[in-house]
Amino acid sequence: MEVLQKLVSKAKDTEWGREHGFASLLSYEDFASTSPVNTYEDLKHAIDRMRQGETDILWPGHVRWYAKSSGTTNDKSKFIPVSKDALKDTHYAGGRDAVAWYLANNPQSRIFDGKALILGGSHAPNYNLKNSLVGDLSAILIENINPLVNLVRVPKKSTALLSDFEIKRDRIAHEAINENVSNLSGVPSWMLSVMTRVLEITGKDNLCEVWPNLEMFFHGGVAFTPYREQYKKLIPSANMHYMETYNASEGFFGIQDDPSDVSMSLMVDYGVFYEFIPMDEIENPNPHVVPLWGVEKGKNYAMVISTSSGLWRYMIGDTVRFTSLNPYKIVITGRTKFFINAFGEELIVDNAEVGLAEACRQTGAQVQEYTAAPVFMDGDGKCRHQWLVEFAKKPDDVQLFSTILDQTLQQVNSDYEAKRYKDITLQPLELVVARPGLFHDWLASKGKLGGQHKVPRLSNGRAYIEEMLKLNRNQ
Repeated sequence: MEVLQKLVSKAKDTEWGREHGFASLLSYEDFASTSPVNTYEDLKHAIDRMRQGETDILWPGHVRWYAKSSGTTNDKSKFIPVSKDALKDTHYAGGRDAVAWYLANNPQSRIFDGKALILGGSHAPNYNLKNSLVGDLSAILIENINPLVNLVRVPKKSTALLSDFEIKRDRIAHEAINENVSNLSGVPSWMLSVMTRVLEITGKDNLCEVWPNLEMFFHGGVAFTPYREQYKKLIPSANMHYMETYNASEGFFGIQDDPSDVSMSLMVDYGVFYEFIPMDEIENPNPHVVPLWGVEKGKNYAMVISTSSGLWRYMIGDTVRFTSLNPYKIVITGRTKFFINAFGEELIVDNAEVGLAEACRQTGAQVQEYTAAPVFMDGDGKCRHQWLVEFAKKPDDVQLFSTILDQTLQQVNSDYEAKRYKDITLQPLELVVARPGLFHDWLASKGKLGGQHKVPRLSNGRAYIEEMLKLNRNQ
């Protein structure tokens, strides 16, 4: 509640604050009753005005930077305001705390003896306006960070901000191979691509031969589960550690402070006020929204945030589940739009990750990338889920992998199990093996290589998977 009071007090004289009576709010209930829950479309007009240089709209003063994020139904891109307050009190605070927690858990660390290989995105000058600048969040962080940090990081700033990922990947690899890299930061999929290029250039068998003092990977953006075994293979060191962070364009929300626990501590003092919508009410036009102190352990929620960049009661699009309430700890379960519920099965990304992990465990396979979508009815009138999977290590028996995946999904999701009962509603899932590089090529065709771009894991429609299947057949 203290965070909300600070946010409301600072924004009371903005246009939004005046319209929603911030100056007279006395309680959370007052705030919730006078401020609507918003999507990007709801705030878009105000954000567009801010980008044009208008001040005191959603947040006090002039907000200069905007993080380019994946688009909405109506627009190719979203532009998330990133104020100076958010940079200082949210994003950079998260980075400092992640390092502090790592050192607390590993007091013998020599992480500062080497350099950090930080893989980020780029500026987007074609979206710049006279009074505002646009870029991936990571590029904004690089641009505004203390210049002294550049002395202990690779690659150099000009390389880090390149927009062409293929060129950037090659330059990063060449710049980093002769450095004493002790830690990595980035999205697992894109960092894996850079690591592979490093080994190609050096001819080494693994990264320990290139960077013998490598000890840490701060990762986020996508689930690490599909990549874990590949990282263990490329970095076969007992001294290697991994920490997940939940750092989005809208804010820095979580840190995996305990290496033995996959959940993350929710950062409650970063200038972000949290609310949550139970997923069974997400389609309700007037859903019941609960504050942080009203959540229940084990329940799946859509996250709603109010931030020091002026995102008021903003649905970020992520779904989380609380694993602890004292302290508050969460796991990311997926996206509000990335799920399959074509037949009432309510399959979420968290289910998919568990299923794939079990299939990999039993068959020795390694998954590189994947996506899944429903087949509403084939020529025989049958319905099923179709999975398109690119393997780093293909199972000897693809059908066995498919069966284990299907059975595990039934074990972890009772709705999916009910729809699969006696194959009445859903037939056994269909698994299509993708050719090597398919997902890379699909992202490249969309101009979405590098940065924080992600493969849509689950979709309730077939638009994405049909494009990928066509690309898979044509090459």
